[in-house]
Amino acid sequence: MANNLMVKPGSKVRLKDYNPDANNGWEKDDPRCQSKLSSDLQTMAALQEMLFAENKQSLLIVLQAMDAGGKDGTIKHVLTGLNPQTCDVISFKVPTAEDLAHDFLWRIHKYTPGRGLISVFNRSHYEDVLVVRVHNLVPPEVWKARYDRINEFEYLLAEKGTRVIKFFLHISKEEQRQRLQERLDDPQKHWKISDADVPERELWDDYMKAYEEAMSRCSTSYAPWYVIPANHKWYRNMMVAEIIAKTLKDMNPKWPPPQVDLSKIVIK
Repeated sequence: MANNLMVKPGSKVRLKDYNPDANNGWEKDDPRCQSKLSSDLQTMAALQEMLFAENKQSLLIVLQAMDAGGKDGTIKHVLTGLNPQTCDVISFKVPTAEDLAHDFLWRIHKYTPGRGLISVFNRSHYEDVLVVRVHNLVPPEVWKARYDRINEFEYLLAEKGTRVIKFFLHISKEEQRQRLQERLDDPQKHWKISDADVPERELWDDYMKAYEEAMSRCSTSYAPWYVIPANHKWYRNMMVAEIIAKTLKDMNPKWPPPQVDLSKIVIK
């Protein structure tokens, strides 16, 4: 199923061709769904330990979505079984003055995973061709040049042993409306509401165009984009877990050999 969600390198993305309500025939109450998710989470946890022990490769997971798209929920439900000692979650906010005094990738590069580790980006370097573009924060010639810089950056990571996978959690505008309304209706979710929610929603079409170009220009064999149907949270979780588990399998980490002669060790 996951292969159908990957943006093929060089292809033109049209988000209207991706149904955010899709579930590929699965049903939420089907016990096979929870069984599949549990199996993939167990695979992720087991391979994470091998990845850390091997200490040769790393994994970078990028999550992007519109407001209320499910980035936090994906982190909570899909990455919950990973060992926090070897997995970092980084949430990128508005750049600081120090960030802006450097190139746009400066604040990103220092959070990429070291050997044996997994990093999860909640938003990422793609904000510099998304929000920056939509809000005209820099001239077009500046943000247009960033697609090539992003591809070069991700190629550098891949060349040095970091596998990169990127998820766009695709919800419909109506689904976003319902989720934002739920935040208004639930006192325990009021803290999630910001002054920007409504103005940003009015720019929906502009963001869709920005996402389409970002994925068209920056889905590569070494750092693919996946468009995840995300109206159904349970299906979103299942697909993201499947892709992460498959990626770790493809990385094929191995247990390293012992560093000492085990035959000479006696436990008394």
